[in-house]
Amino acid sequence: MLKINLITSNLGKVKEFRQILEPELKVNHIKISYPELRSDNPEEIARQSAQMLANKLKKVVVVEDSGLFINDLNEFPGTCSAYIHKRIGLNGIIKLMEGTKGRQCEYKSAVAYCEPDKKPLSFLGEEKGNVAESVRGHFGFGHDPIFIPEGSSKTYGEMKNCEEAKKFRRMAVLKLRGYLLKKKII
Repeated sequence: MLKINLITSNLGKVKEFRQILEPELKVNHIKISYPELRSDNPEEIARQSAQMLANKLKKVVVVEDSGLFINDLNEFPGTCSAYIHKRIGLNGIIKLMEGTKGRQCEYKSAVAYCEPDKKPLSFLGEEKGNVAESVRGHFGFGHDPIFIPEGSSKTYGEMKNCEEAKKFRRMAVLKLRGYLLKKKII
């Protein structure tokens, strides 16, 4: 059985990856700090981080970078979502949206896979939705309590099964899984 090394400090991401990939693919969680490129493109960030970590650790690694891109805020917070979440929280984002006309947004997840001394590959998952007018629910993590996926009236934070319901990260991880199956790595 192939083992990938998922590099993240976010235990919610580890849970989601394991739900999607195991038991076919063993997900080994490694929590280490590393410098991250600043870019508006989550795929660029994930690829660069994966390559740096694969070469440093001499292991096959997977890195995920995601963000909430709000149309009326010029795609803010985007790839700075975790940083902004720590600084102003969900209520701060809701406050920033006061007076904006639209609440459309997009969750994006870029999963990068890299073997030592090789070029990284990335897989993108995207999901459209709207920003809620208030924080709703306590399930999930990050921006889940303010993200209403297209076709729903509930935020991910209000969905008990939000890990299974989230499409954006699942899409990216399933693309990675498909690649590994095609290459007969799994």
